[in-house]
Amino acid sequence: MKKLQSESSSPLYHQLMQRIAEDIERGTYPVGSRIPPEHRLEELYNVSRVTVRRALAELTSEGMLERKQGKGTFVSTPRISQDLKNIHSFHDACKQNGFQGGTIVVHVCEANADPNDINELNLRPGDRILETLRVRTADGVPVVLEKNHFSMAYAYLENENLAGSLYNILRDYGIEPKQASHDISMAFATESQAKLLDIETGAPLMRLHEVVYDQKGRPLHNSLQLIRGDRFVFRI
Repeated sequence: MKKLQSESSSPLYHQLMQRIAEDIERGTYPVGSRIPPEHRLEELYNVSRVTVRRALAELTSEGMLERKQGKGTFVSTPRISQDLKNIHSFHDACKQNGFQGGTIVVHVCEANADPNDINELNLRPGDRILETLRVRTADGVPVVLEKNHFSMAYAYLENENLAGSLYNILRDYGIEPKQASHDISMAFATESQAKLLDIETGAPLMRLHEVVYDQKGRPLHNSLQLIRGDRFVFRI
């Protein structure tokens, strides 16, 4: 095994991070596998325990590794990363991260506008909205449970195939999602939500509430997304 270069301008812990990352990419340490314990990594790379711990801590913070109490350090399942500063469809985010995005349409239906809809979509009491509920998947794994509310100006979506990118459909109608406001909090999966996301009831989820605006600054839709944190991460 090629030794790390102590005379290099790159710190030893950074060199070790790169070496471990390369081993993961080559399949030496497959997803879900345990990497060697700290004392073994010291021997393999001829570095100090401090260097090993720093490298592992950095790789863990980046999401490449995860520590399991009393069991060791394991290679994490890759997560989708999305920048909240830009408006991207889920399919685009998957593509950028090397995943195959998919969508399961749970329902598309009309409903009465609730107080949030009235406030966020500039509606009036008694107005109706179009609700879409979809499960977004990455390589076939459920990642996001997404509920969108549109004013009835977008009722034509009810006749569209929503198993792909909803934003691409809107662009065909001349609507361009341009900006959004975000609120992020924690939630815990109900029984029905857990079933759709293939997780345990009560499992922690990221809760993302958005109001998305079009190219003219008009409210386009609001969105409630329940997101598996083990599969998805946001950049802010």
